[in-house]
Amino acid sequence: MVFDLSKRYCYYFNELAGIPHGSYNEKAVSDYIVSFAESKGLRYLQDEFNNVVIYKEPSEGYGDSAPLLIQAHMDMVCEANKGTVHDFERDPLKLYVDEDGWLNAEGTTLGADDGAGVAYMLAILEDNSLPHPPLECCFTVQEEVGLLGAVKLKSEYFRAKRMISLDGSGEVRTCISSSGGTRVNSTIPCQCEPNDEPTYDLYVGGLLGGHSGSEIHKEKGNANVLAVRIFKEMTLAGIAMNVVSINGGLKENAIPRECDIVFASPAAPERINEALDSIASAISTELEFSDPGFTAAVTETGRAENRFTADSTERVINYLYLIPNGFQHRSMAIEGLTVTSLNLGIVRTADSKVIATDSLRSAISSSTDDLLNKMRTLAGIYGVTVSINSAYPGWNYNPVSELRDKLAVVLQNELGVELICQATHGGNECGIFKSLGLEDIITYGPVSEHIHTPDERLDLESFDRSYRVLTGLIKECR
Repeated sequence: MVFDLSKRYCYYFNELAGIPHGSYNEKAVSDYIVSFAESKGLRYLQDEFNNVVIYKEPSEGYGDSAPLLIQAHMDMVCEANKGTVHDFERDPLKLYVDEDGWLNAEGTTLGADDGAGVAYMLAILEDNSLPHPPLECCFTVQEEVGLLGAVKLKSEYFRAKRMISLDGSGEVRTCISSSGGTRVNSTIPCQCEPNDEPTYDLYVGGLLGGHSGSEIHKEKGNANVLAVRIFKEMTLAGIAMNVVSINGGLKENAIPRECDIVFASPAAPERINEALDSIASAISTELEFSDPGFTAAVTETGRAENRFTADSTERVINYLYLIPNGFQHRSMAIEGLTVTSLNLGIVRTADSKVIATDSLRSAISSSTDDLLNKMRTLAGIYGVTVSINSAYPGWNYNPVSELRDKLAVVLQNELGVELICQATHGGNECGIFKSLGLEDIITYGPVSEHIHTPDERLDLESFDRSYRVLTGLIKECR
């Protein structure tokens, strides 16, 4: 399988790969989409947040058809393997096709989530031979950091009451509901003191990571949680340790794969490594099936000038050790559906404070409130400030969907397969569009794997088939 740029959706995906477009850095790709609309003579709207809506009049024979909204987000999660030199603010992605016929990026995330959807929309808007109803194609920003672009959209941007979200994958699957979400920041103030002891780096890595919505039920190792646990257990083993800094994770909605805790200690290196080996061995057994590559190591570094005081070290470690994390509750109504979870996605040290960012997800608002109350109660004990950075609504299941019925027919006709309907614990923008007045919503997209990690890849054969299905569905939207 080759990445055939003569196929317009492949061409546009390749174009997107050349434009850095991580969350908060979408201006260039937003302007590219505007230039595309102008070059095609299509009416468009670009708001102050860089969301873009492109409008296309119906093709012949579809003049009386209701408008159809198609939607995808521009931004991508930016993660790179340790040792990979890549500036996500400036460097293009380096695409290649592996031996299995899947599209990858060298050492980084690929951005198929949701570059595949953006590429599909540009190809559809360009294709004047495709029969279609009035189209409203919406390209949103900052989806990966809390759906921040979508929450800024206004209902007057749209006439459509039906929508295909292309922030979905699986080719023969469509989503029927999704969780709401909240991003929570915990700010832990710290006191520092001069350091006169040897300094070490506790590194935790080798974890698989993954999307904190779709992968959290697999109970994969969280590097931030594990590093704090190891630090805590080493102190319980009698080793004196003062934190210098703790930094781990890149995105709140990605299960972190790596974390470093730099610390000062008067203990002999042999004693430190002896304690670490014992603790890491026990954790390796726990992670045998979820994260067989787990590793933990301590290396001596250059001596730090300052360190946290003993009280501040205890406050930071105990708070991060005790806050809830990971899978919490499953649905008793829908088999295999996670209802509530948290992900300690990012921990950063700066300016004498540690800031921890959690992604909290639940389809039930009372569960969200309960977890927030637990965090706030714990924060009160340790002098931590908890703030909500963003929140978005869930998308409830609607048993009646004309679009879903049409998709089922097209899938059967085009691929000879049955449509699979599934609920997700992941967050998406469908709940926001529902609140804007959209009544009939489905999701669709090609098969991809390992999203939000540098192992992300896109099945090119599925990329072809899904485009055929998508355009077939649009034809049926009279």
